[in-house]
Parts: sequence; structure tokens; C-alpha cells
Amino acid sequence: MTILELVLDSAEGAFLEVGVFVGFVLLLFGYINFKKSGDFISSIERSKKWQPVLGALLGLTPGCGGAIFVMPLFFKGAVSFGTVIATLVATMGDSAFVLIASHPLQYLIISFLSFIAAIITGYAVDKTNLGIEILEKYKSRRKSKEDLDQDHANADHSLLQYECNRMGGCNDNLIKHIGHSEGDEIDLLLHHKLKGHQSHDTLGYRFTHNGFYLYWLIMLIALPLGIGLLLQVDINELFIPNLGLVIGTLGTAFSILMMIMSKKFLGDDTHEETELKAMSLKETFIHNAQDTAFVVTWVFVGFLAYEILVLAIGGGDYATGEGMIETVLLATGILSIIIGSAIGLIPGCGPQIIFVTLFTRGLVPFAALFANAVSQDGDALLPLIAIDRRSALWATVITTIPAVIFGLIIYWLEINLPIVSMLQTTFTSLK
Repeated sequence: MTILELVLDSAEGAFLEVGVFVGFVLLLFGYINFKKSGDFISSIERSKKWQPVLGALLGLTPGCGGAIFVMPLFFKGAVSFGTVIATLVATMGDSAFVLIASHPLQYLIISFLSFIAAIITGYAVDKTNLGIEILEKYKSRRKSKEDLDQDHANADHSLLQYECNRMGGCNDNLIKHIGHSEGDEIDLLLHHKLKGHQSHDTLGYRFTHNGFYLYWLIMLIALPLGIGLLLQVDINELFIPNLGLVIGTLGTAFSILMMIMSKKFLGDDTHEETELKAMSLKETFIHNAQDTAFVVTWVFVGFLAYEILVLAIGGGDYATGEGMIETVLLATGILSIIIGSAIGLIPGCGPQIIFVTLFTRGLVPFAALFANAVSQDGDALLPLIAIDRRSALWATVITTIPAVIFGLIIYWLEINLPIVSMLQTTFTSLK
């Protein structure tokens, strides 16, 4: 098998096996987010006693949108730090879409176990004074209202005003904020200091905000082919020869171009864009196209890396390479849990998508996948870093602890309880 064949096979698989399902699942949850995200945030603010539970539920929402909204609430004093931790433990970011599309049963198991781990960790953190101390230090460094008003007056609002005029329905030409208010420190950090949205006079903006029509059209054409693959149909032997290869390669190429134009390489969701999606259904279609392209590109990288690795290890013999990888996997054991947790420390969704993609190829054990799911914070950590790096560091450390502990427990169960191994084999055969 040549390198070109590996590239084409990986491109076809990334788009048709994963991408088309990721795209339409993203649209579903994007629509729910458009209709309900603000209401759910209000519920969390009102329910002090149940905040870690509600935060964990919001974290379970595939993607990073729900978790991103929770982060500013802590600095307003509206939610506890344990709620932030519970949300981050539960979220899988955009890698959740890859797992939903390829291994839905494993996704449900991961979600249930992550939810339990999130609640336990969240309430445990709230039993300490850590959140109070972090918030007090943050408030001691916060600017005065006069300084904030001056900074807000000097800030460039042209991009946000352009978006409001394009969408319509904005009060005072300003977008509707979720989790904070116009002119507060969080607004200045997340909407002006941190990269939130491309400028409307750039080529990338024009391409992504017009090219999304064509992208969803390709998705719609590819969906029957993706379903055909699930049903074990040879889609390259239909009435048009190599139809799957052509559509899959075209879709992946368009995805890579879309990601480059949107300038999203490690993370694909910002607080500002998440708010825009909650305001406009068209913005949901636009940015969900970018999100899907981001996922497809990283899945393609993961697929290609796996294929090249197998071929290289086997000295050009694919079957030999797969056998040697299986042998190595059996030898890694507990080390795979540590590796999964460590990769989860990297902010953004890109590396996590690759890790999940390797799981879909049998290169990562289930316990390591779970450890990565708990440890990673997706794009939700990025606004936390922008607002207060100390709290982001604490969150990163704390979410890694249950990742390692619960990951080791699951690994022990896999090794010592035959019923667990039997269920794993059954789920794999049903993927």
C-alpha cells in the first residue's frame, strides 16, 4: 500500500465514517443550545445546592459550548468552584462527537462514569476553601469600575456591532451575553483581549461565512454513503465507481480548507462565538460547519498517523504491524492510563480528538480513554486561562486526579472481572 493510498483511505474514512455523523449530531445539539442554553445557565445560578450536579450535566453536552458558559459564572460569584470542576470533569469537548459517531455504547458508558466522577469531585472541592481563596485573590486584582468603564469606552466594538447588524435583534448594537454583562472585566477579556471572532473584512471570514452552504450540501450528499458504510455496503462499487472515495476525499479536503480559513488549529470554540450561536440559528450553521471541519481534520490526522504507524512498524507489512501493535498494547498496561491523563492536560480539542481516533482504531484501551475523557477540559479551559490563570492551573491539576484514580479502577476491573472484559468485547463487536 502506497502513501498516497493511505492518505486517500484516511480521507475517505475521516469524512464518511465519522465526519458526516459528527456534523449532523453537532447541528442537533447546536439547535438545542440555540433554544435552551441561556435558560440552563439561569437554572444553575438559582440552584445553589445542586450546582455541581447541574454543572456536570452541562459538561456532558457534546462539544464545549455548555462548559464554556459556566466558566465566567464563578468569577461573578454565581457558582462555586466545585461546579466549575464538575463541569470540566464531565466534558469531553468535541472528541465526544467522534465517539458518538463511532462507538455510541462506549460513549454512553464514559458519560455515565464521568458524570459520577464529576459530581463526587465537584462536591469534594466545595468542601474545601479553595474556591473562596481563588475568588478573593481574583477580586483583589480586579480593576475598579471606573477603570473598566474607561477600558470599555476605548475598546473596539465594530466587529460585534457588525455581527449584530447582520443578525438583527440586538439591543444597542451589542450581542447578548450569557454568564456575564457588557462592560465587565470578563467582557473585556473574552470579547476584546482574547481572540473571539475573525474580522469581517478578512478572506477567512468571507470564505467561512459563505462556504458553509456548500459544506453542508456536501455533508447532505455524503450522509447516505456514511449510512451505507454502517450497513457494510461497498459504496465504491455502486452505480458510480469510487463514489465514496471521491466524496470522502472532497469532504476532508474542504474540511481542511475550512479549518485553515477559520484559523482554528488546536481549539475551535470561543466564548464569543458560542454566544453568537445562541443568538442566531444561521450563526449555529456557520460555526457548526467550522466545528465539524475542525473535527474531521483532526480525525483525518489520527487515521493517517495510525495507518503510517502500522505500516512502518510492520516494515511495509500491514498485518505484521497490527500484530506488533497489539503486543505493545498488552505491555503498556497502567502506563496507558497515565498517557491518557497527560494528553488531557493539553488545552483545546485537537490532541484529544486524535486520542479518541486512536481508540476507534484499537490502539488505546478503554480505561485510558476514560482517563483522557475526565482529564481533558476541551476549549472550556481557554476562557478560564484568559480570566485567571491560577484558577485554570488548579482546575487542570484537580481534574487529573479523578482521571488517574478512576482510570486505574476501571483498568483493574477490566483485568480482574471477566464480565467487564466480556462486555467490552461485545460492545466492540457492535460498534
